[in-house]
Amino acid sequence: MSKKLEGNGLWESSRMMLPQHKEQSMQNQSDKPPLAPEPPTKKELEMMRDSVILPVALNIVEKKSIEAEISSQTLKLLYSSAAKILAKCIREDVQKSKKALVESNIRVFEDTKDDTAIYYRFICRGHEDQFTMTKDFMRAEVSVKIGRYVKSLVVILQEAARNK
Repeated sequence: MSKKLEGNGLWESSRMMLPQHKEQSMQNQSDKPPLAPEPPTKKELEMMRDSVILPVALNIVEKKSIEAEISSQTLKLLYSSAAKILAKCIREDVQKSKKALVESNIRVFEDTKDDTAIYYRFICRGHEDQFTMTKDFMRAEVSVKIGRYVKSLVVILQEAARNK
């Protein structure tokens, strides 16, 4: 075989590379051990959790809005309007959550599910791992999230009533 095909072929076929540069480059490559990707931070884990929980909360609020619209309750317009406002706020936060994950180079995938839990895989800056959310935990978290949105809506309504 010719000299160009020996080894990795890169150095042997390169006529622009000085021998000193070749040695320095090879030394730099051997000095740097490959870095293991860092695990996600607490904030990144919260972003992943929100990316899973917020769409569930949005789905529930949208269903409740439809139920309120077709109900025979006296205040159905108020209930459905409030639910639509909540859904709009949650939808905006879902979009923000997705954007934050993309900007942070994080991807979350639903892996499998069973009767008690849903398993998710994620890739965060090259670090691959998984997390599990039990259905009871998800129900509790969704309830807390919706409660926070409701509370913020009530505060806005109370301020508007005071300013009248």
